[in-house]
This record gives sequence, structure tokens and C-alpha cells, in this order.
Amino acid sequence: MKTSLRRTLKTAAAATMTAALLAAGAAAASAHVHVDSDDPAAGGYSHLTFNVPNESATAKTSKLEVTLPTDTPFTSVSVKPVEGWKAVVTTSELPKPVTIAGATVTKAPSSVVWTADAAHQIGPNEYQAFSLSVGVLPDAGTTVTLPTAQTYTDGTVVKWDEKTVEGQAEPEHPAPSFVTTAKDAETAAAAAAPATVVPAASPESTTPPSAAPAAAASTSSDAGSVAGWIGMAAGLIGLAGGLTALARTRPSRAK
Repeated sequence: MKTSLRRTLKTAAAATMTAALLAAGAAAASAHVHVDSDDPAAGGYSHLTFNVPNESATAKTSKLEVTLPTDTPFTSVSVKPVEGWKAVVTTSELPKPVTIAGATVTKAPSSVVWTADAAHQIGPNEYQAFSLSVGVLPDAGTTVTLPTAQTYTDGTVVKWDEKTVEGQAEPEHPAPSFVTTAKDAETAAAAAAPATVVPAASPESTTPPSAAPAAAASTSSDAGSVAGWIGMAAGLIGLAGGLTALARTRPSRAK
């Protein structure tokens, strides 16, 4: 009995430890600075949301810097205000001119820096969301990479700038990124859907299709009414004839 109890306790302890390790691994894997795009369609504008968790047990996150692409630059960048955080968008000369929508672009927004006041820094077990409105997005299938630097109050700077390679293990500090999709994909799908065809009225017909059933019903009603009157008249005539015949067959009273 004691041996069985010990085995049960050991098994339960091992299971608990395994679950704890798995949970810790999952938490570590998800505790990354990452970006979400609400509409990654090429040629359009998108809202980008950076979710920034604080990974330090002793320090707070006080600064965030996002580097914007220069090979496929955004011509427009707007910042959504975050209480207690000051945002600065920097515009720089591009390494080489880029043609966007037929226009040659030599300057573009190159970075966005958010800095917190002391009361709004991100503490342990906390996170903050930072949003941008950007455009114009590059061609479909382009991976837009946005290297990010996270600064802590103890002076530590964590750079989220490692490239993720498909088929390989995720790096320790992957750079936030998203992939653009085909332009107007939903509109194209709607255009490809079969159209509803409404049959046209026959050239010989002078009655609209919608009125035909009503006309038929009216004709049927009129025919029934005429037949009813004819039947009633025939009945009256038959009754009159019967009464006449009856009168002729009755014997006359003697005078």
C-alpha cells in the first residue's frame, strides 16, 4: 500500500513539474514584441499594433523604438496617442530613390520612438500597445520587417531584430513583421461570384411578368361569376317550366 502511494505521489509530482515547464516555455515563447496588421492589402493603408510585454522582473520598460523600412518605405506614418508616452516620427533620406505610384521618393519616415514618463512606464507582468497608421503598403507577398528596440529603466536594451526563417526554429529575439496580401482580394472574389439573372419579358407580351398572375386570377374570377349567373338563370327557367306543367295536369274544378 505504501509503495503504491509513493508511486502515485511521484507520478503526480512529475506531471505537475512537466506542466509548469510547458507553461513557462509557452510564456517565454509568447513574450515577444510583435506587430499585427488589420489590413495588409498591397497598395493600401493599414493600422499596425505593436504589443510590448515587459520581460524584466525588476526593471520597467521606458522606451520603444521601431525602425521603418527603407527599401519599401511608407510615404505616410501617423501615431495614435498613448497616455503618458511621447512619440516622435523621424524622416530621413533614403539610401536610394524609390518609385511609388509613379512618383520618385527620396525621403520617408525612418523611425518612430515612444518615451514614457515615470508614471506610465511598463512594469513587470504588464504590457502596452502602440499603434501606427501607415501606407502605402508594398506589393503582395512582401515581408515588411520592423526591427524594434526595447529600453528598460536599468539601462538594458533588448533588440528585437533577428530574422525569422521559414522551416527553422524561431530566433530568441525575432523582429516584428507581417506579409502583404493581394490588393482588393475581397472585391476580386465578389466580382468572380456568379451574377443573379432575371428573365426578361417576352417581346410579344404586353403584360409585365409580375402582373401576369394577378391578371390570370382576375380572369378566372370573372369567368366563375358569369358561369354562376348563367346557372342561376337556367334554374329559374327550369322552375317556371315545371310549375306550368304542373298547372296543366291538375283537373279543372266543376262549375
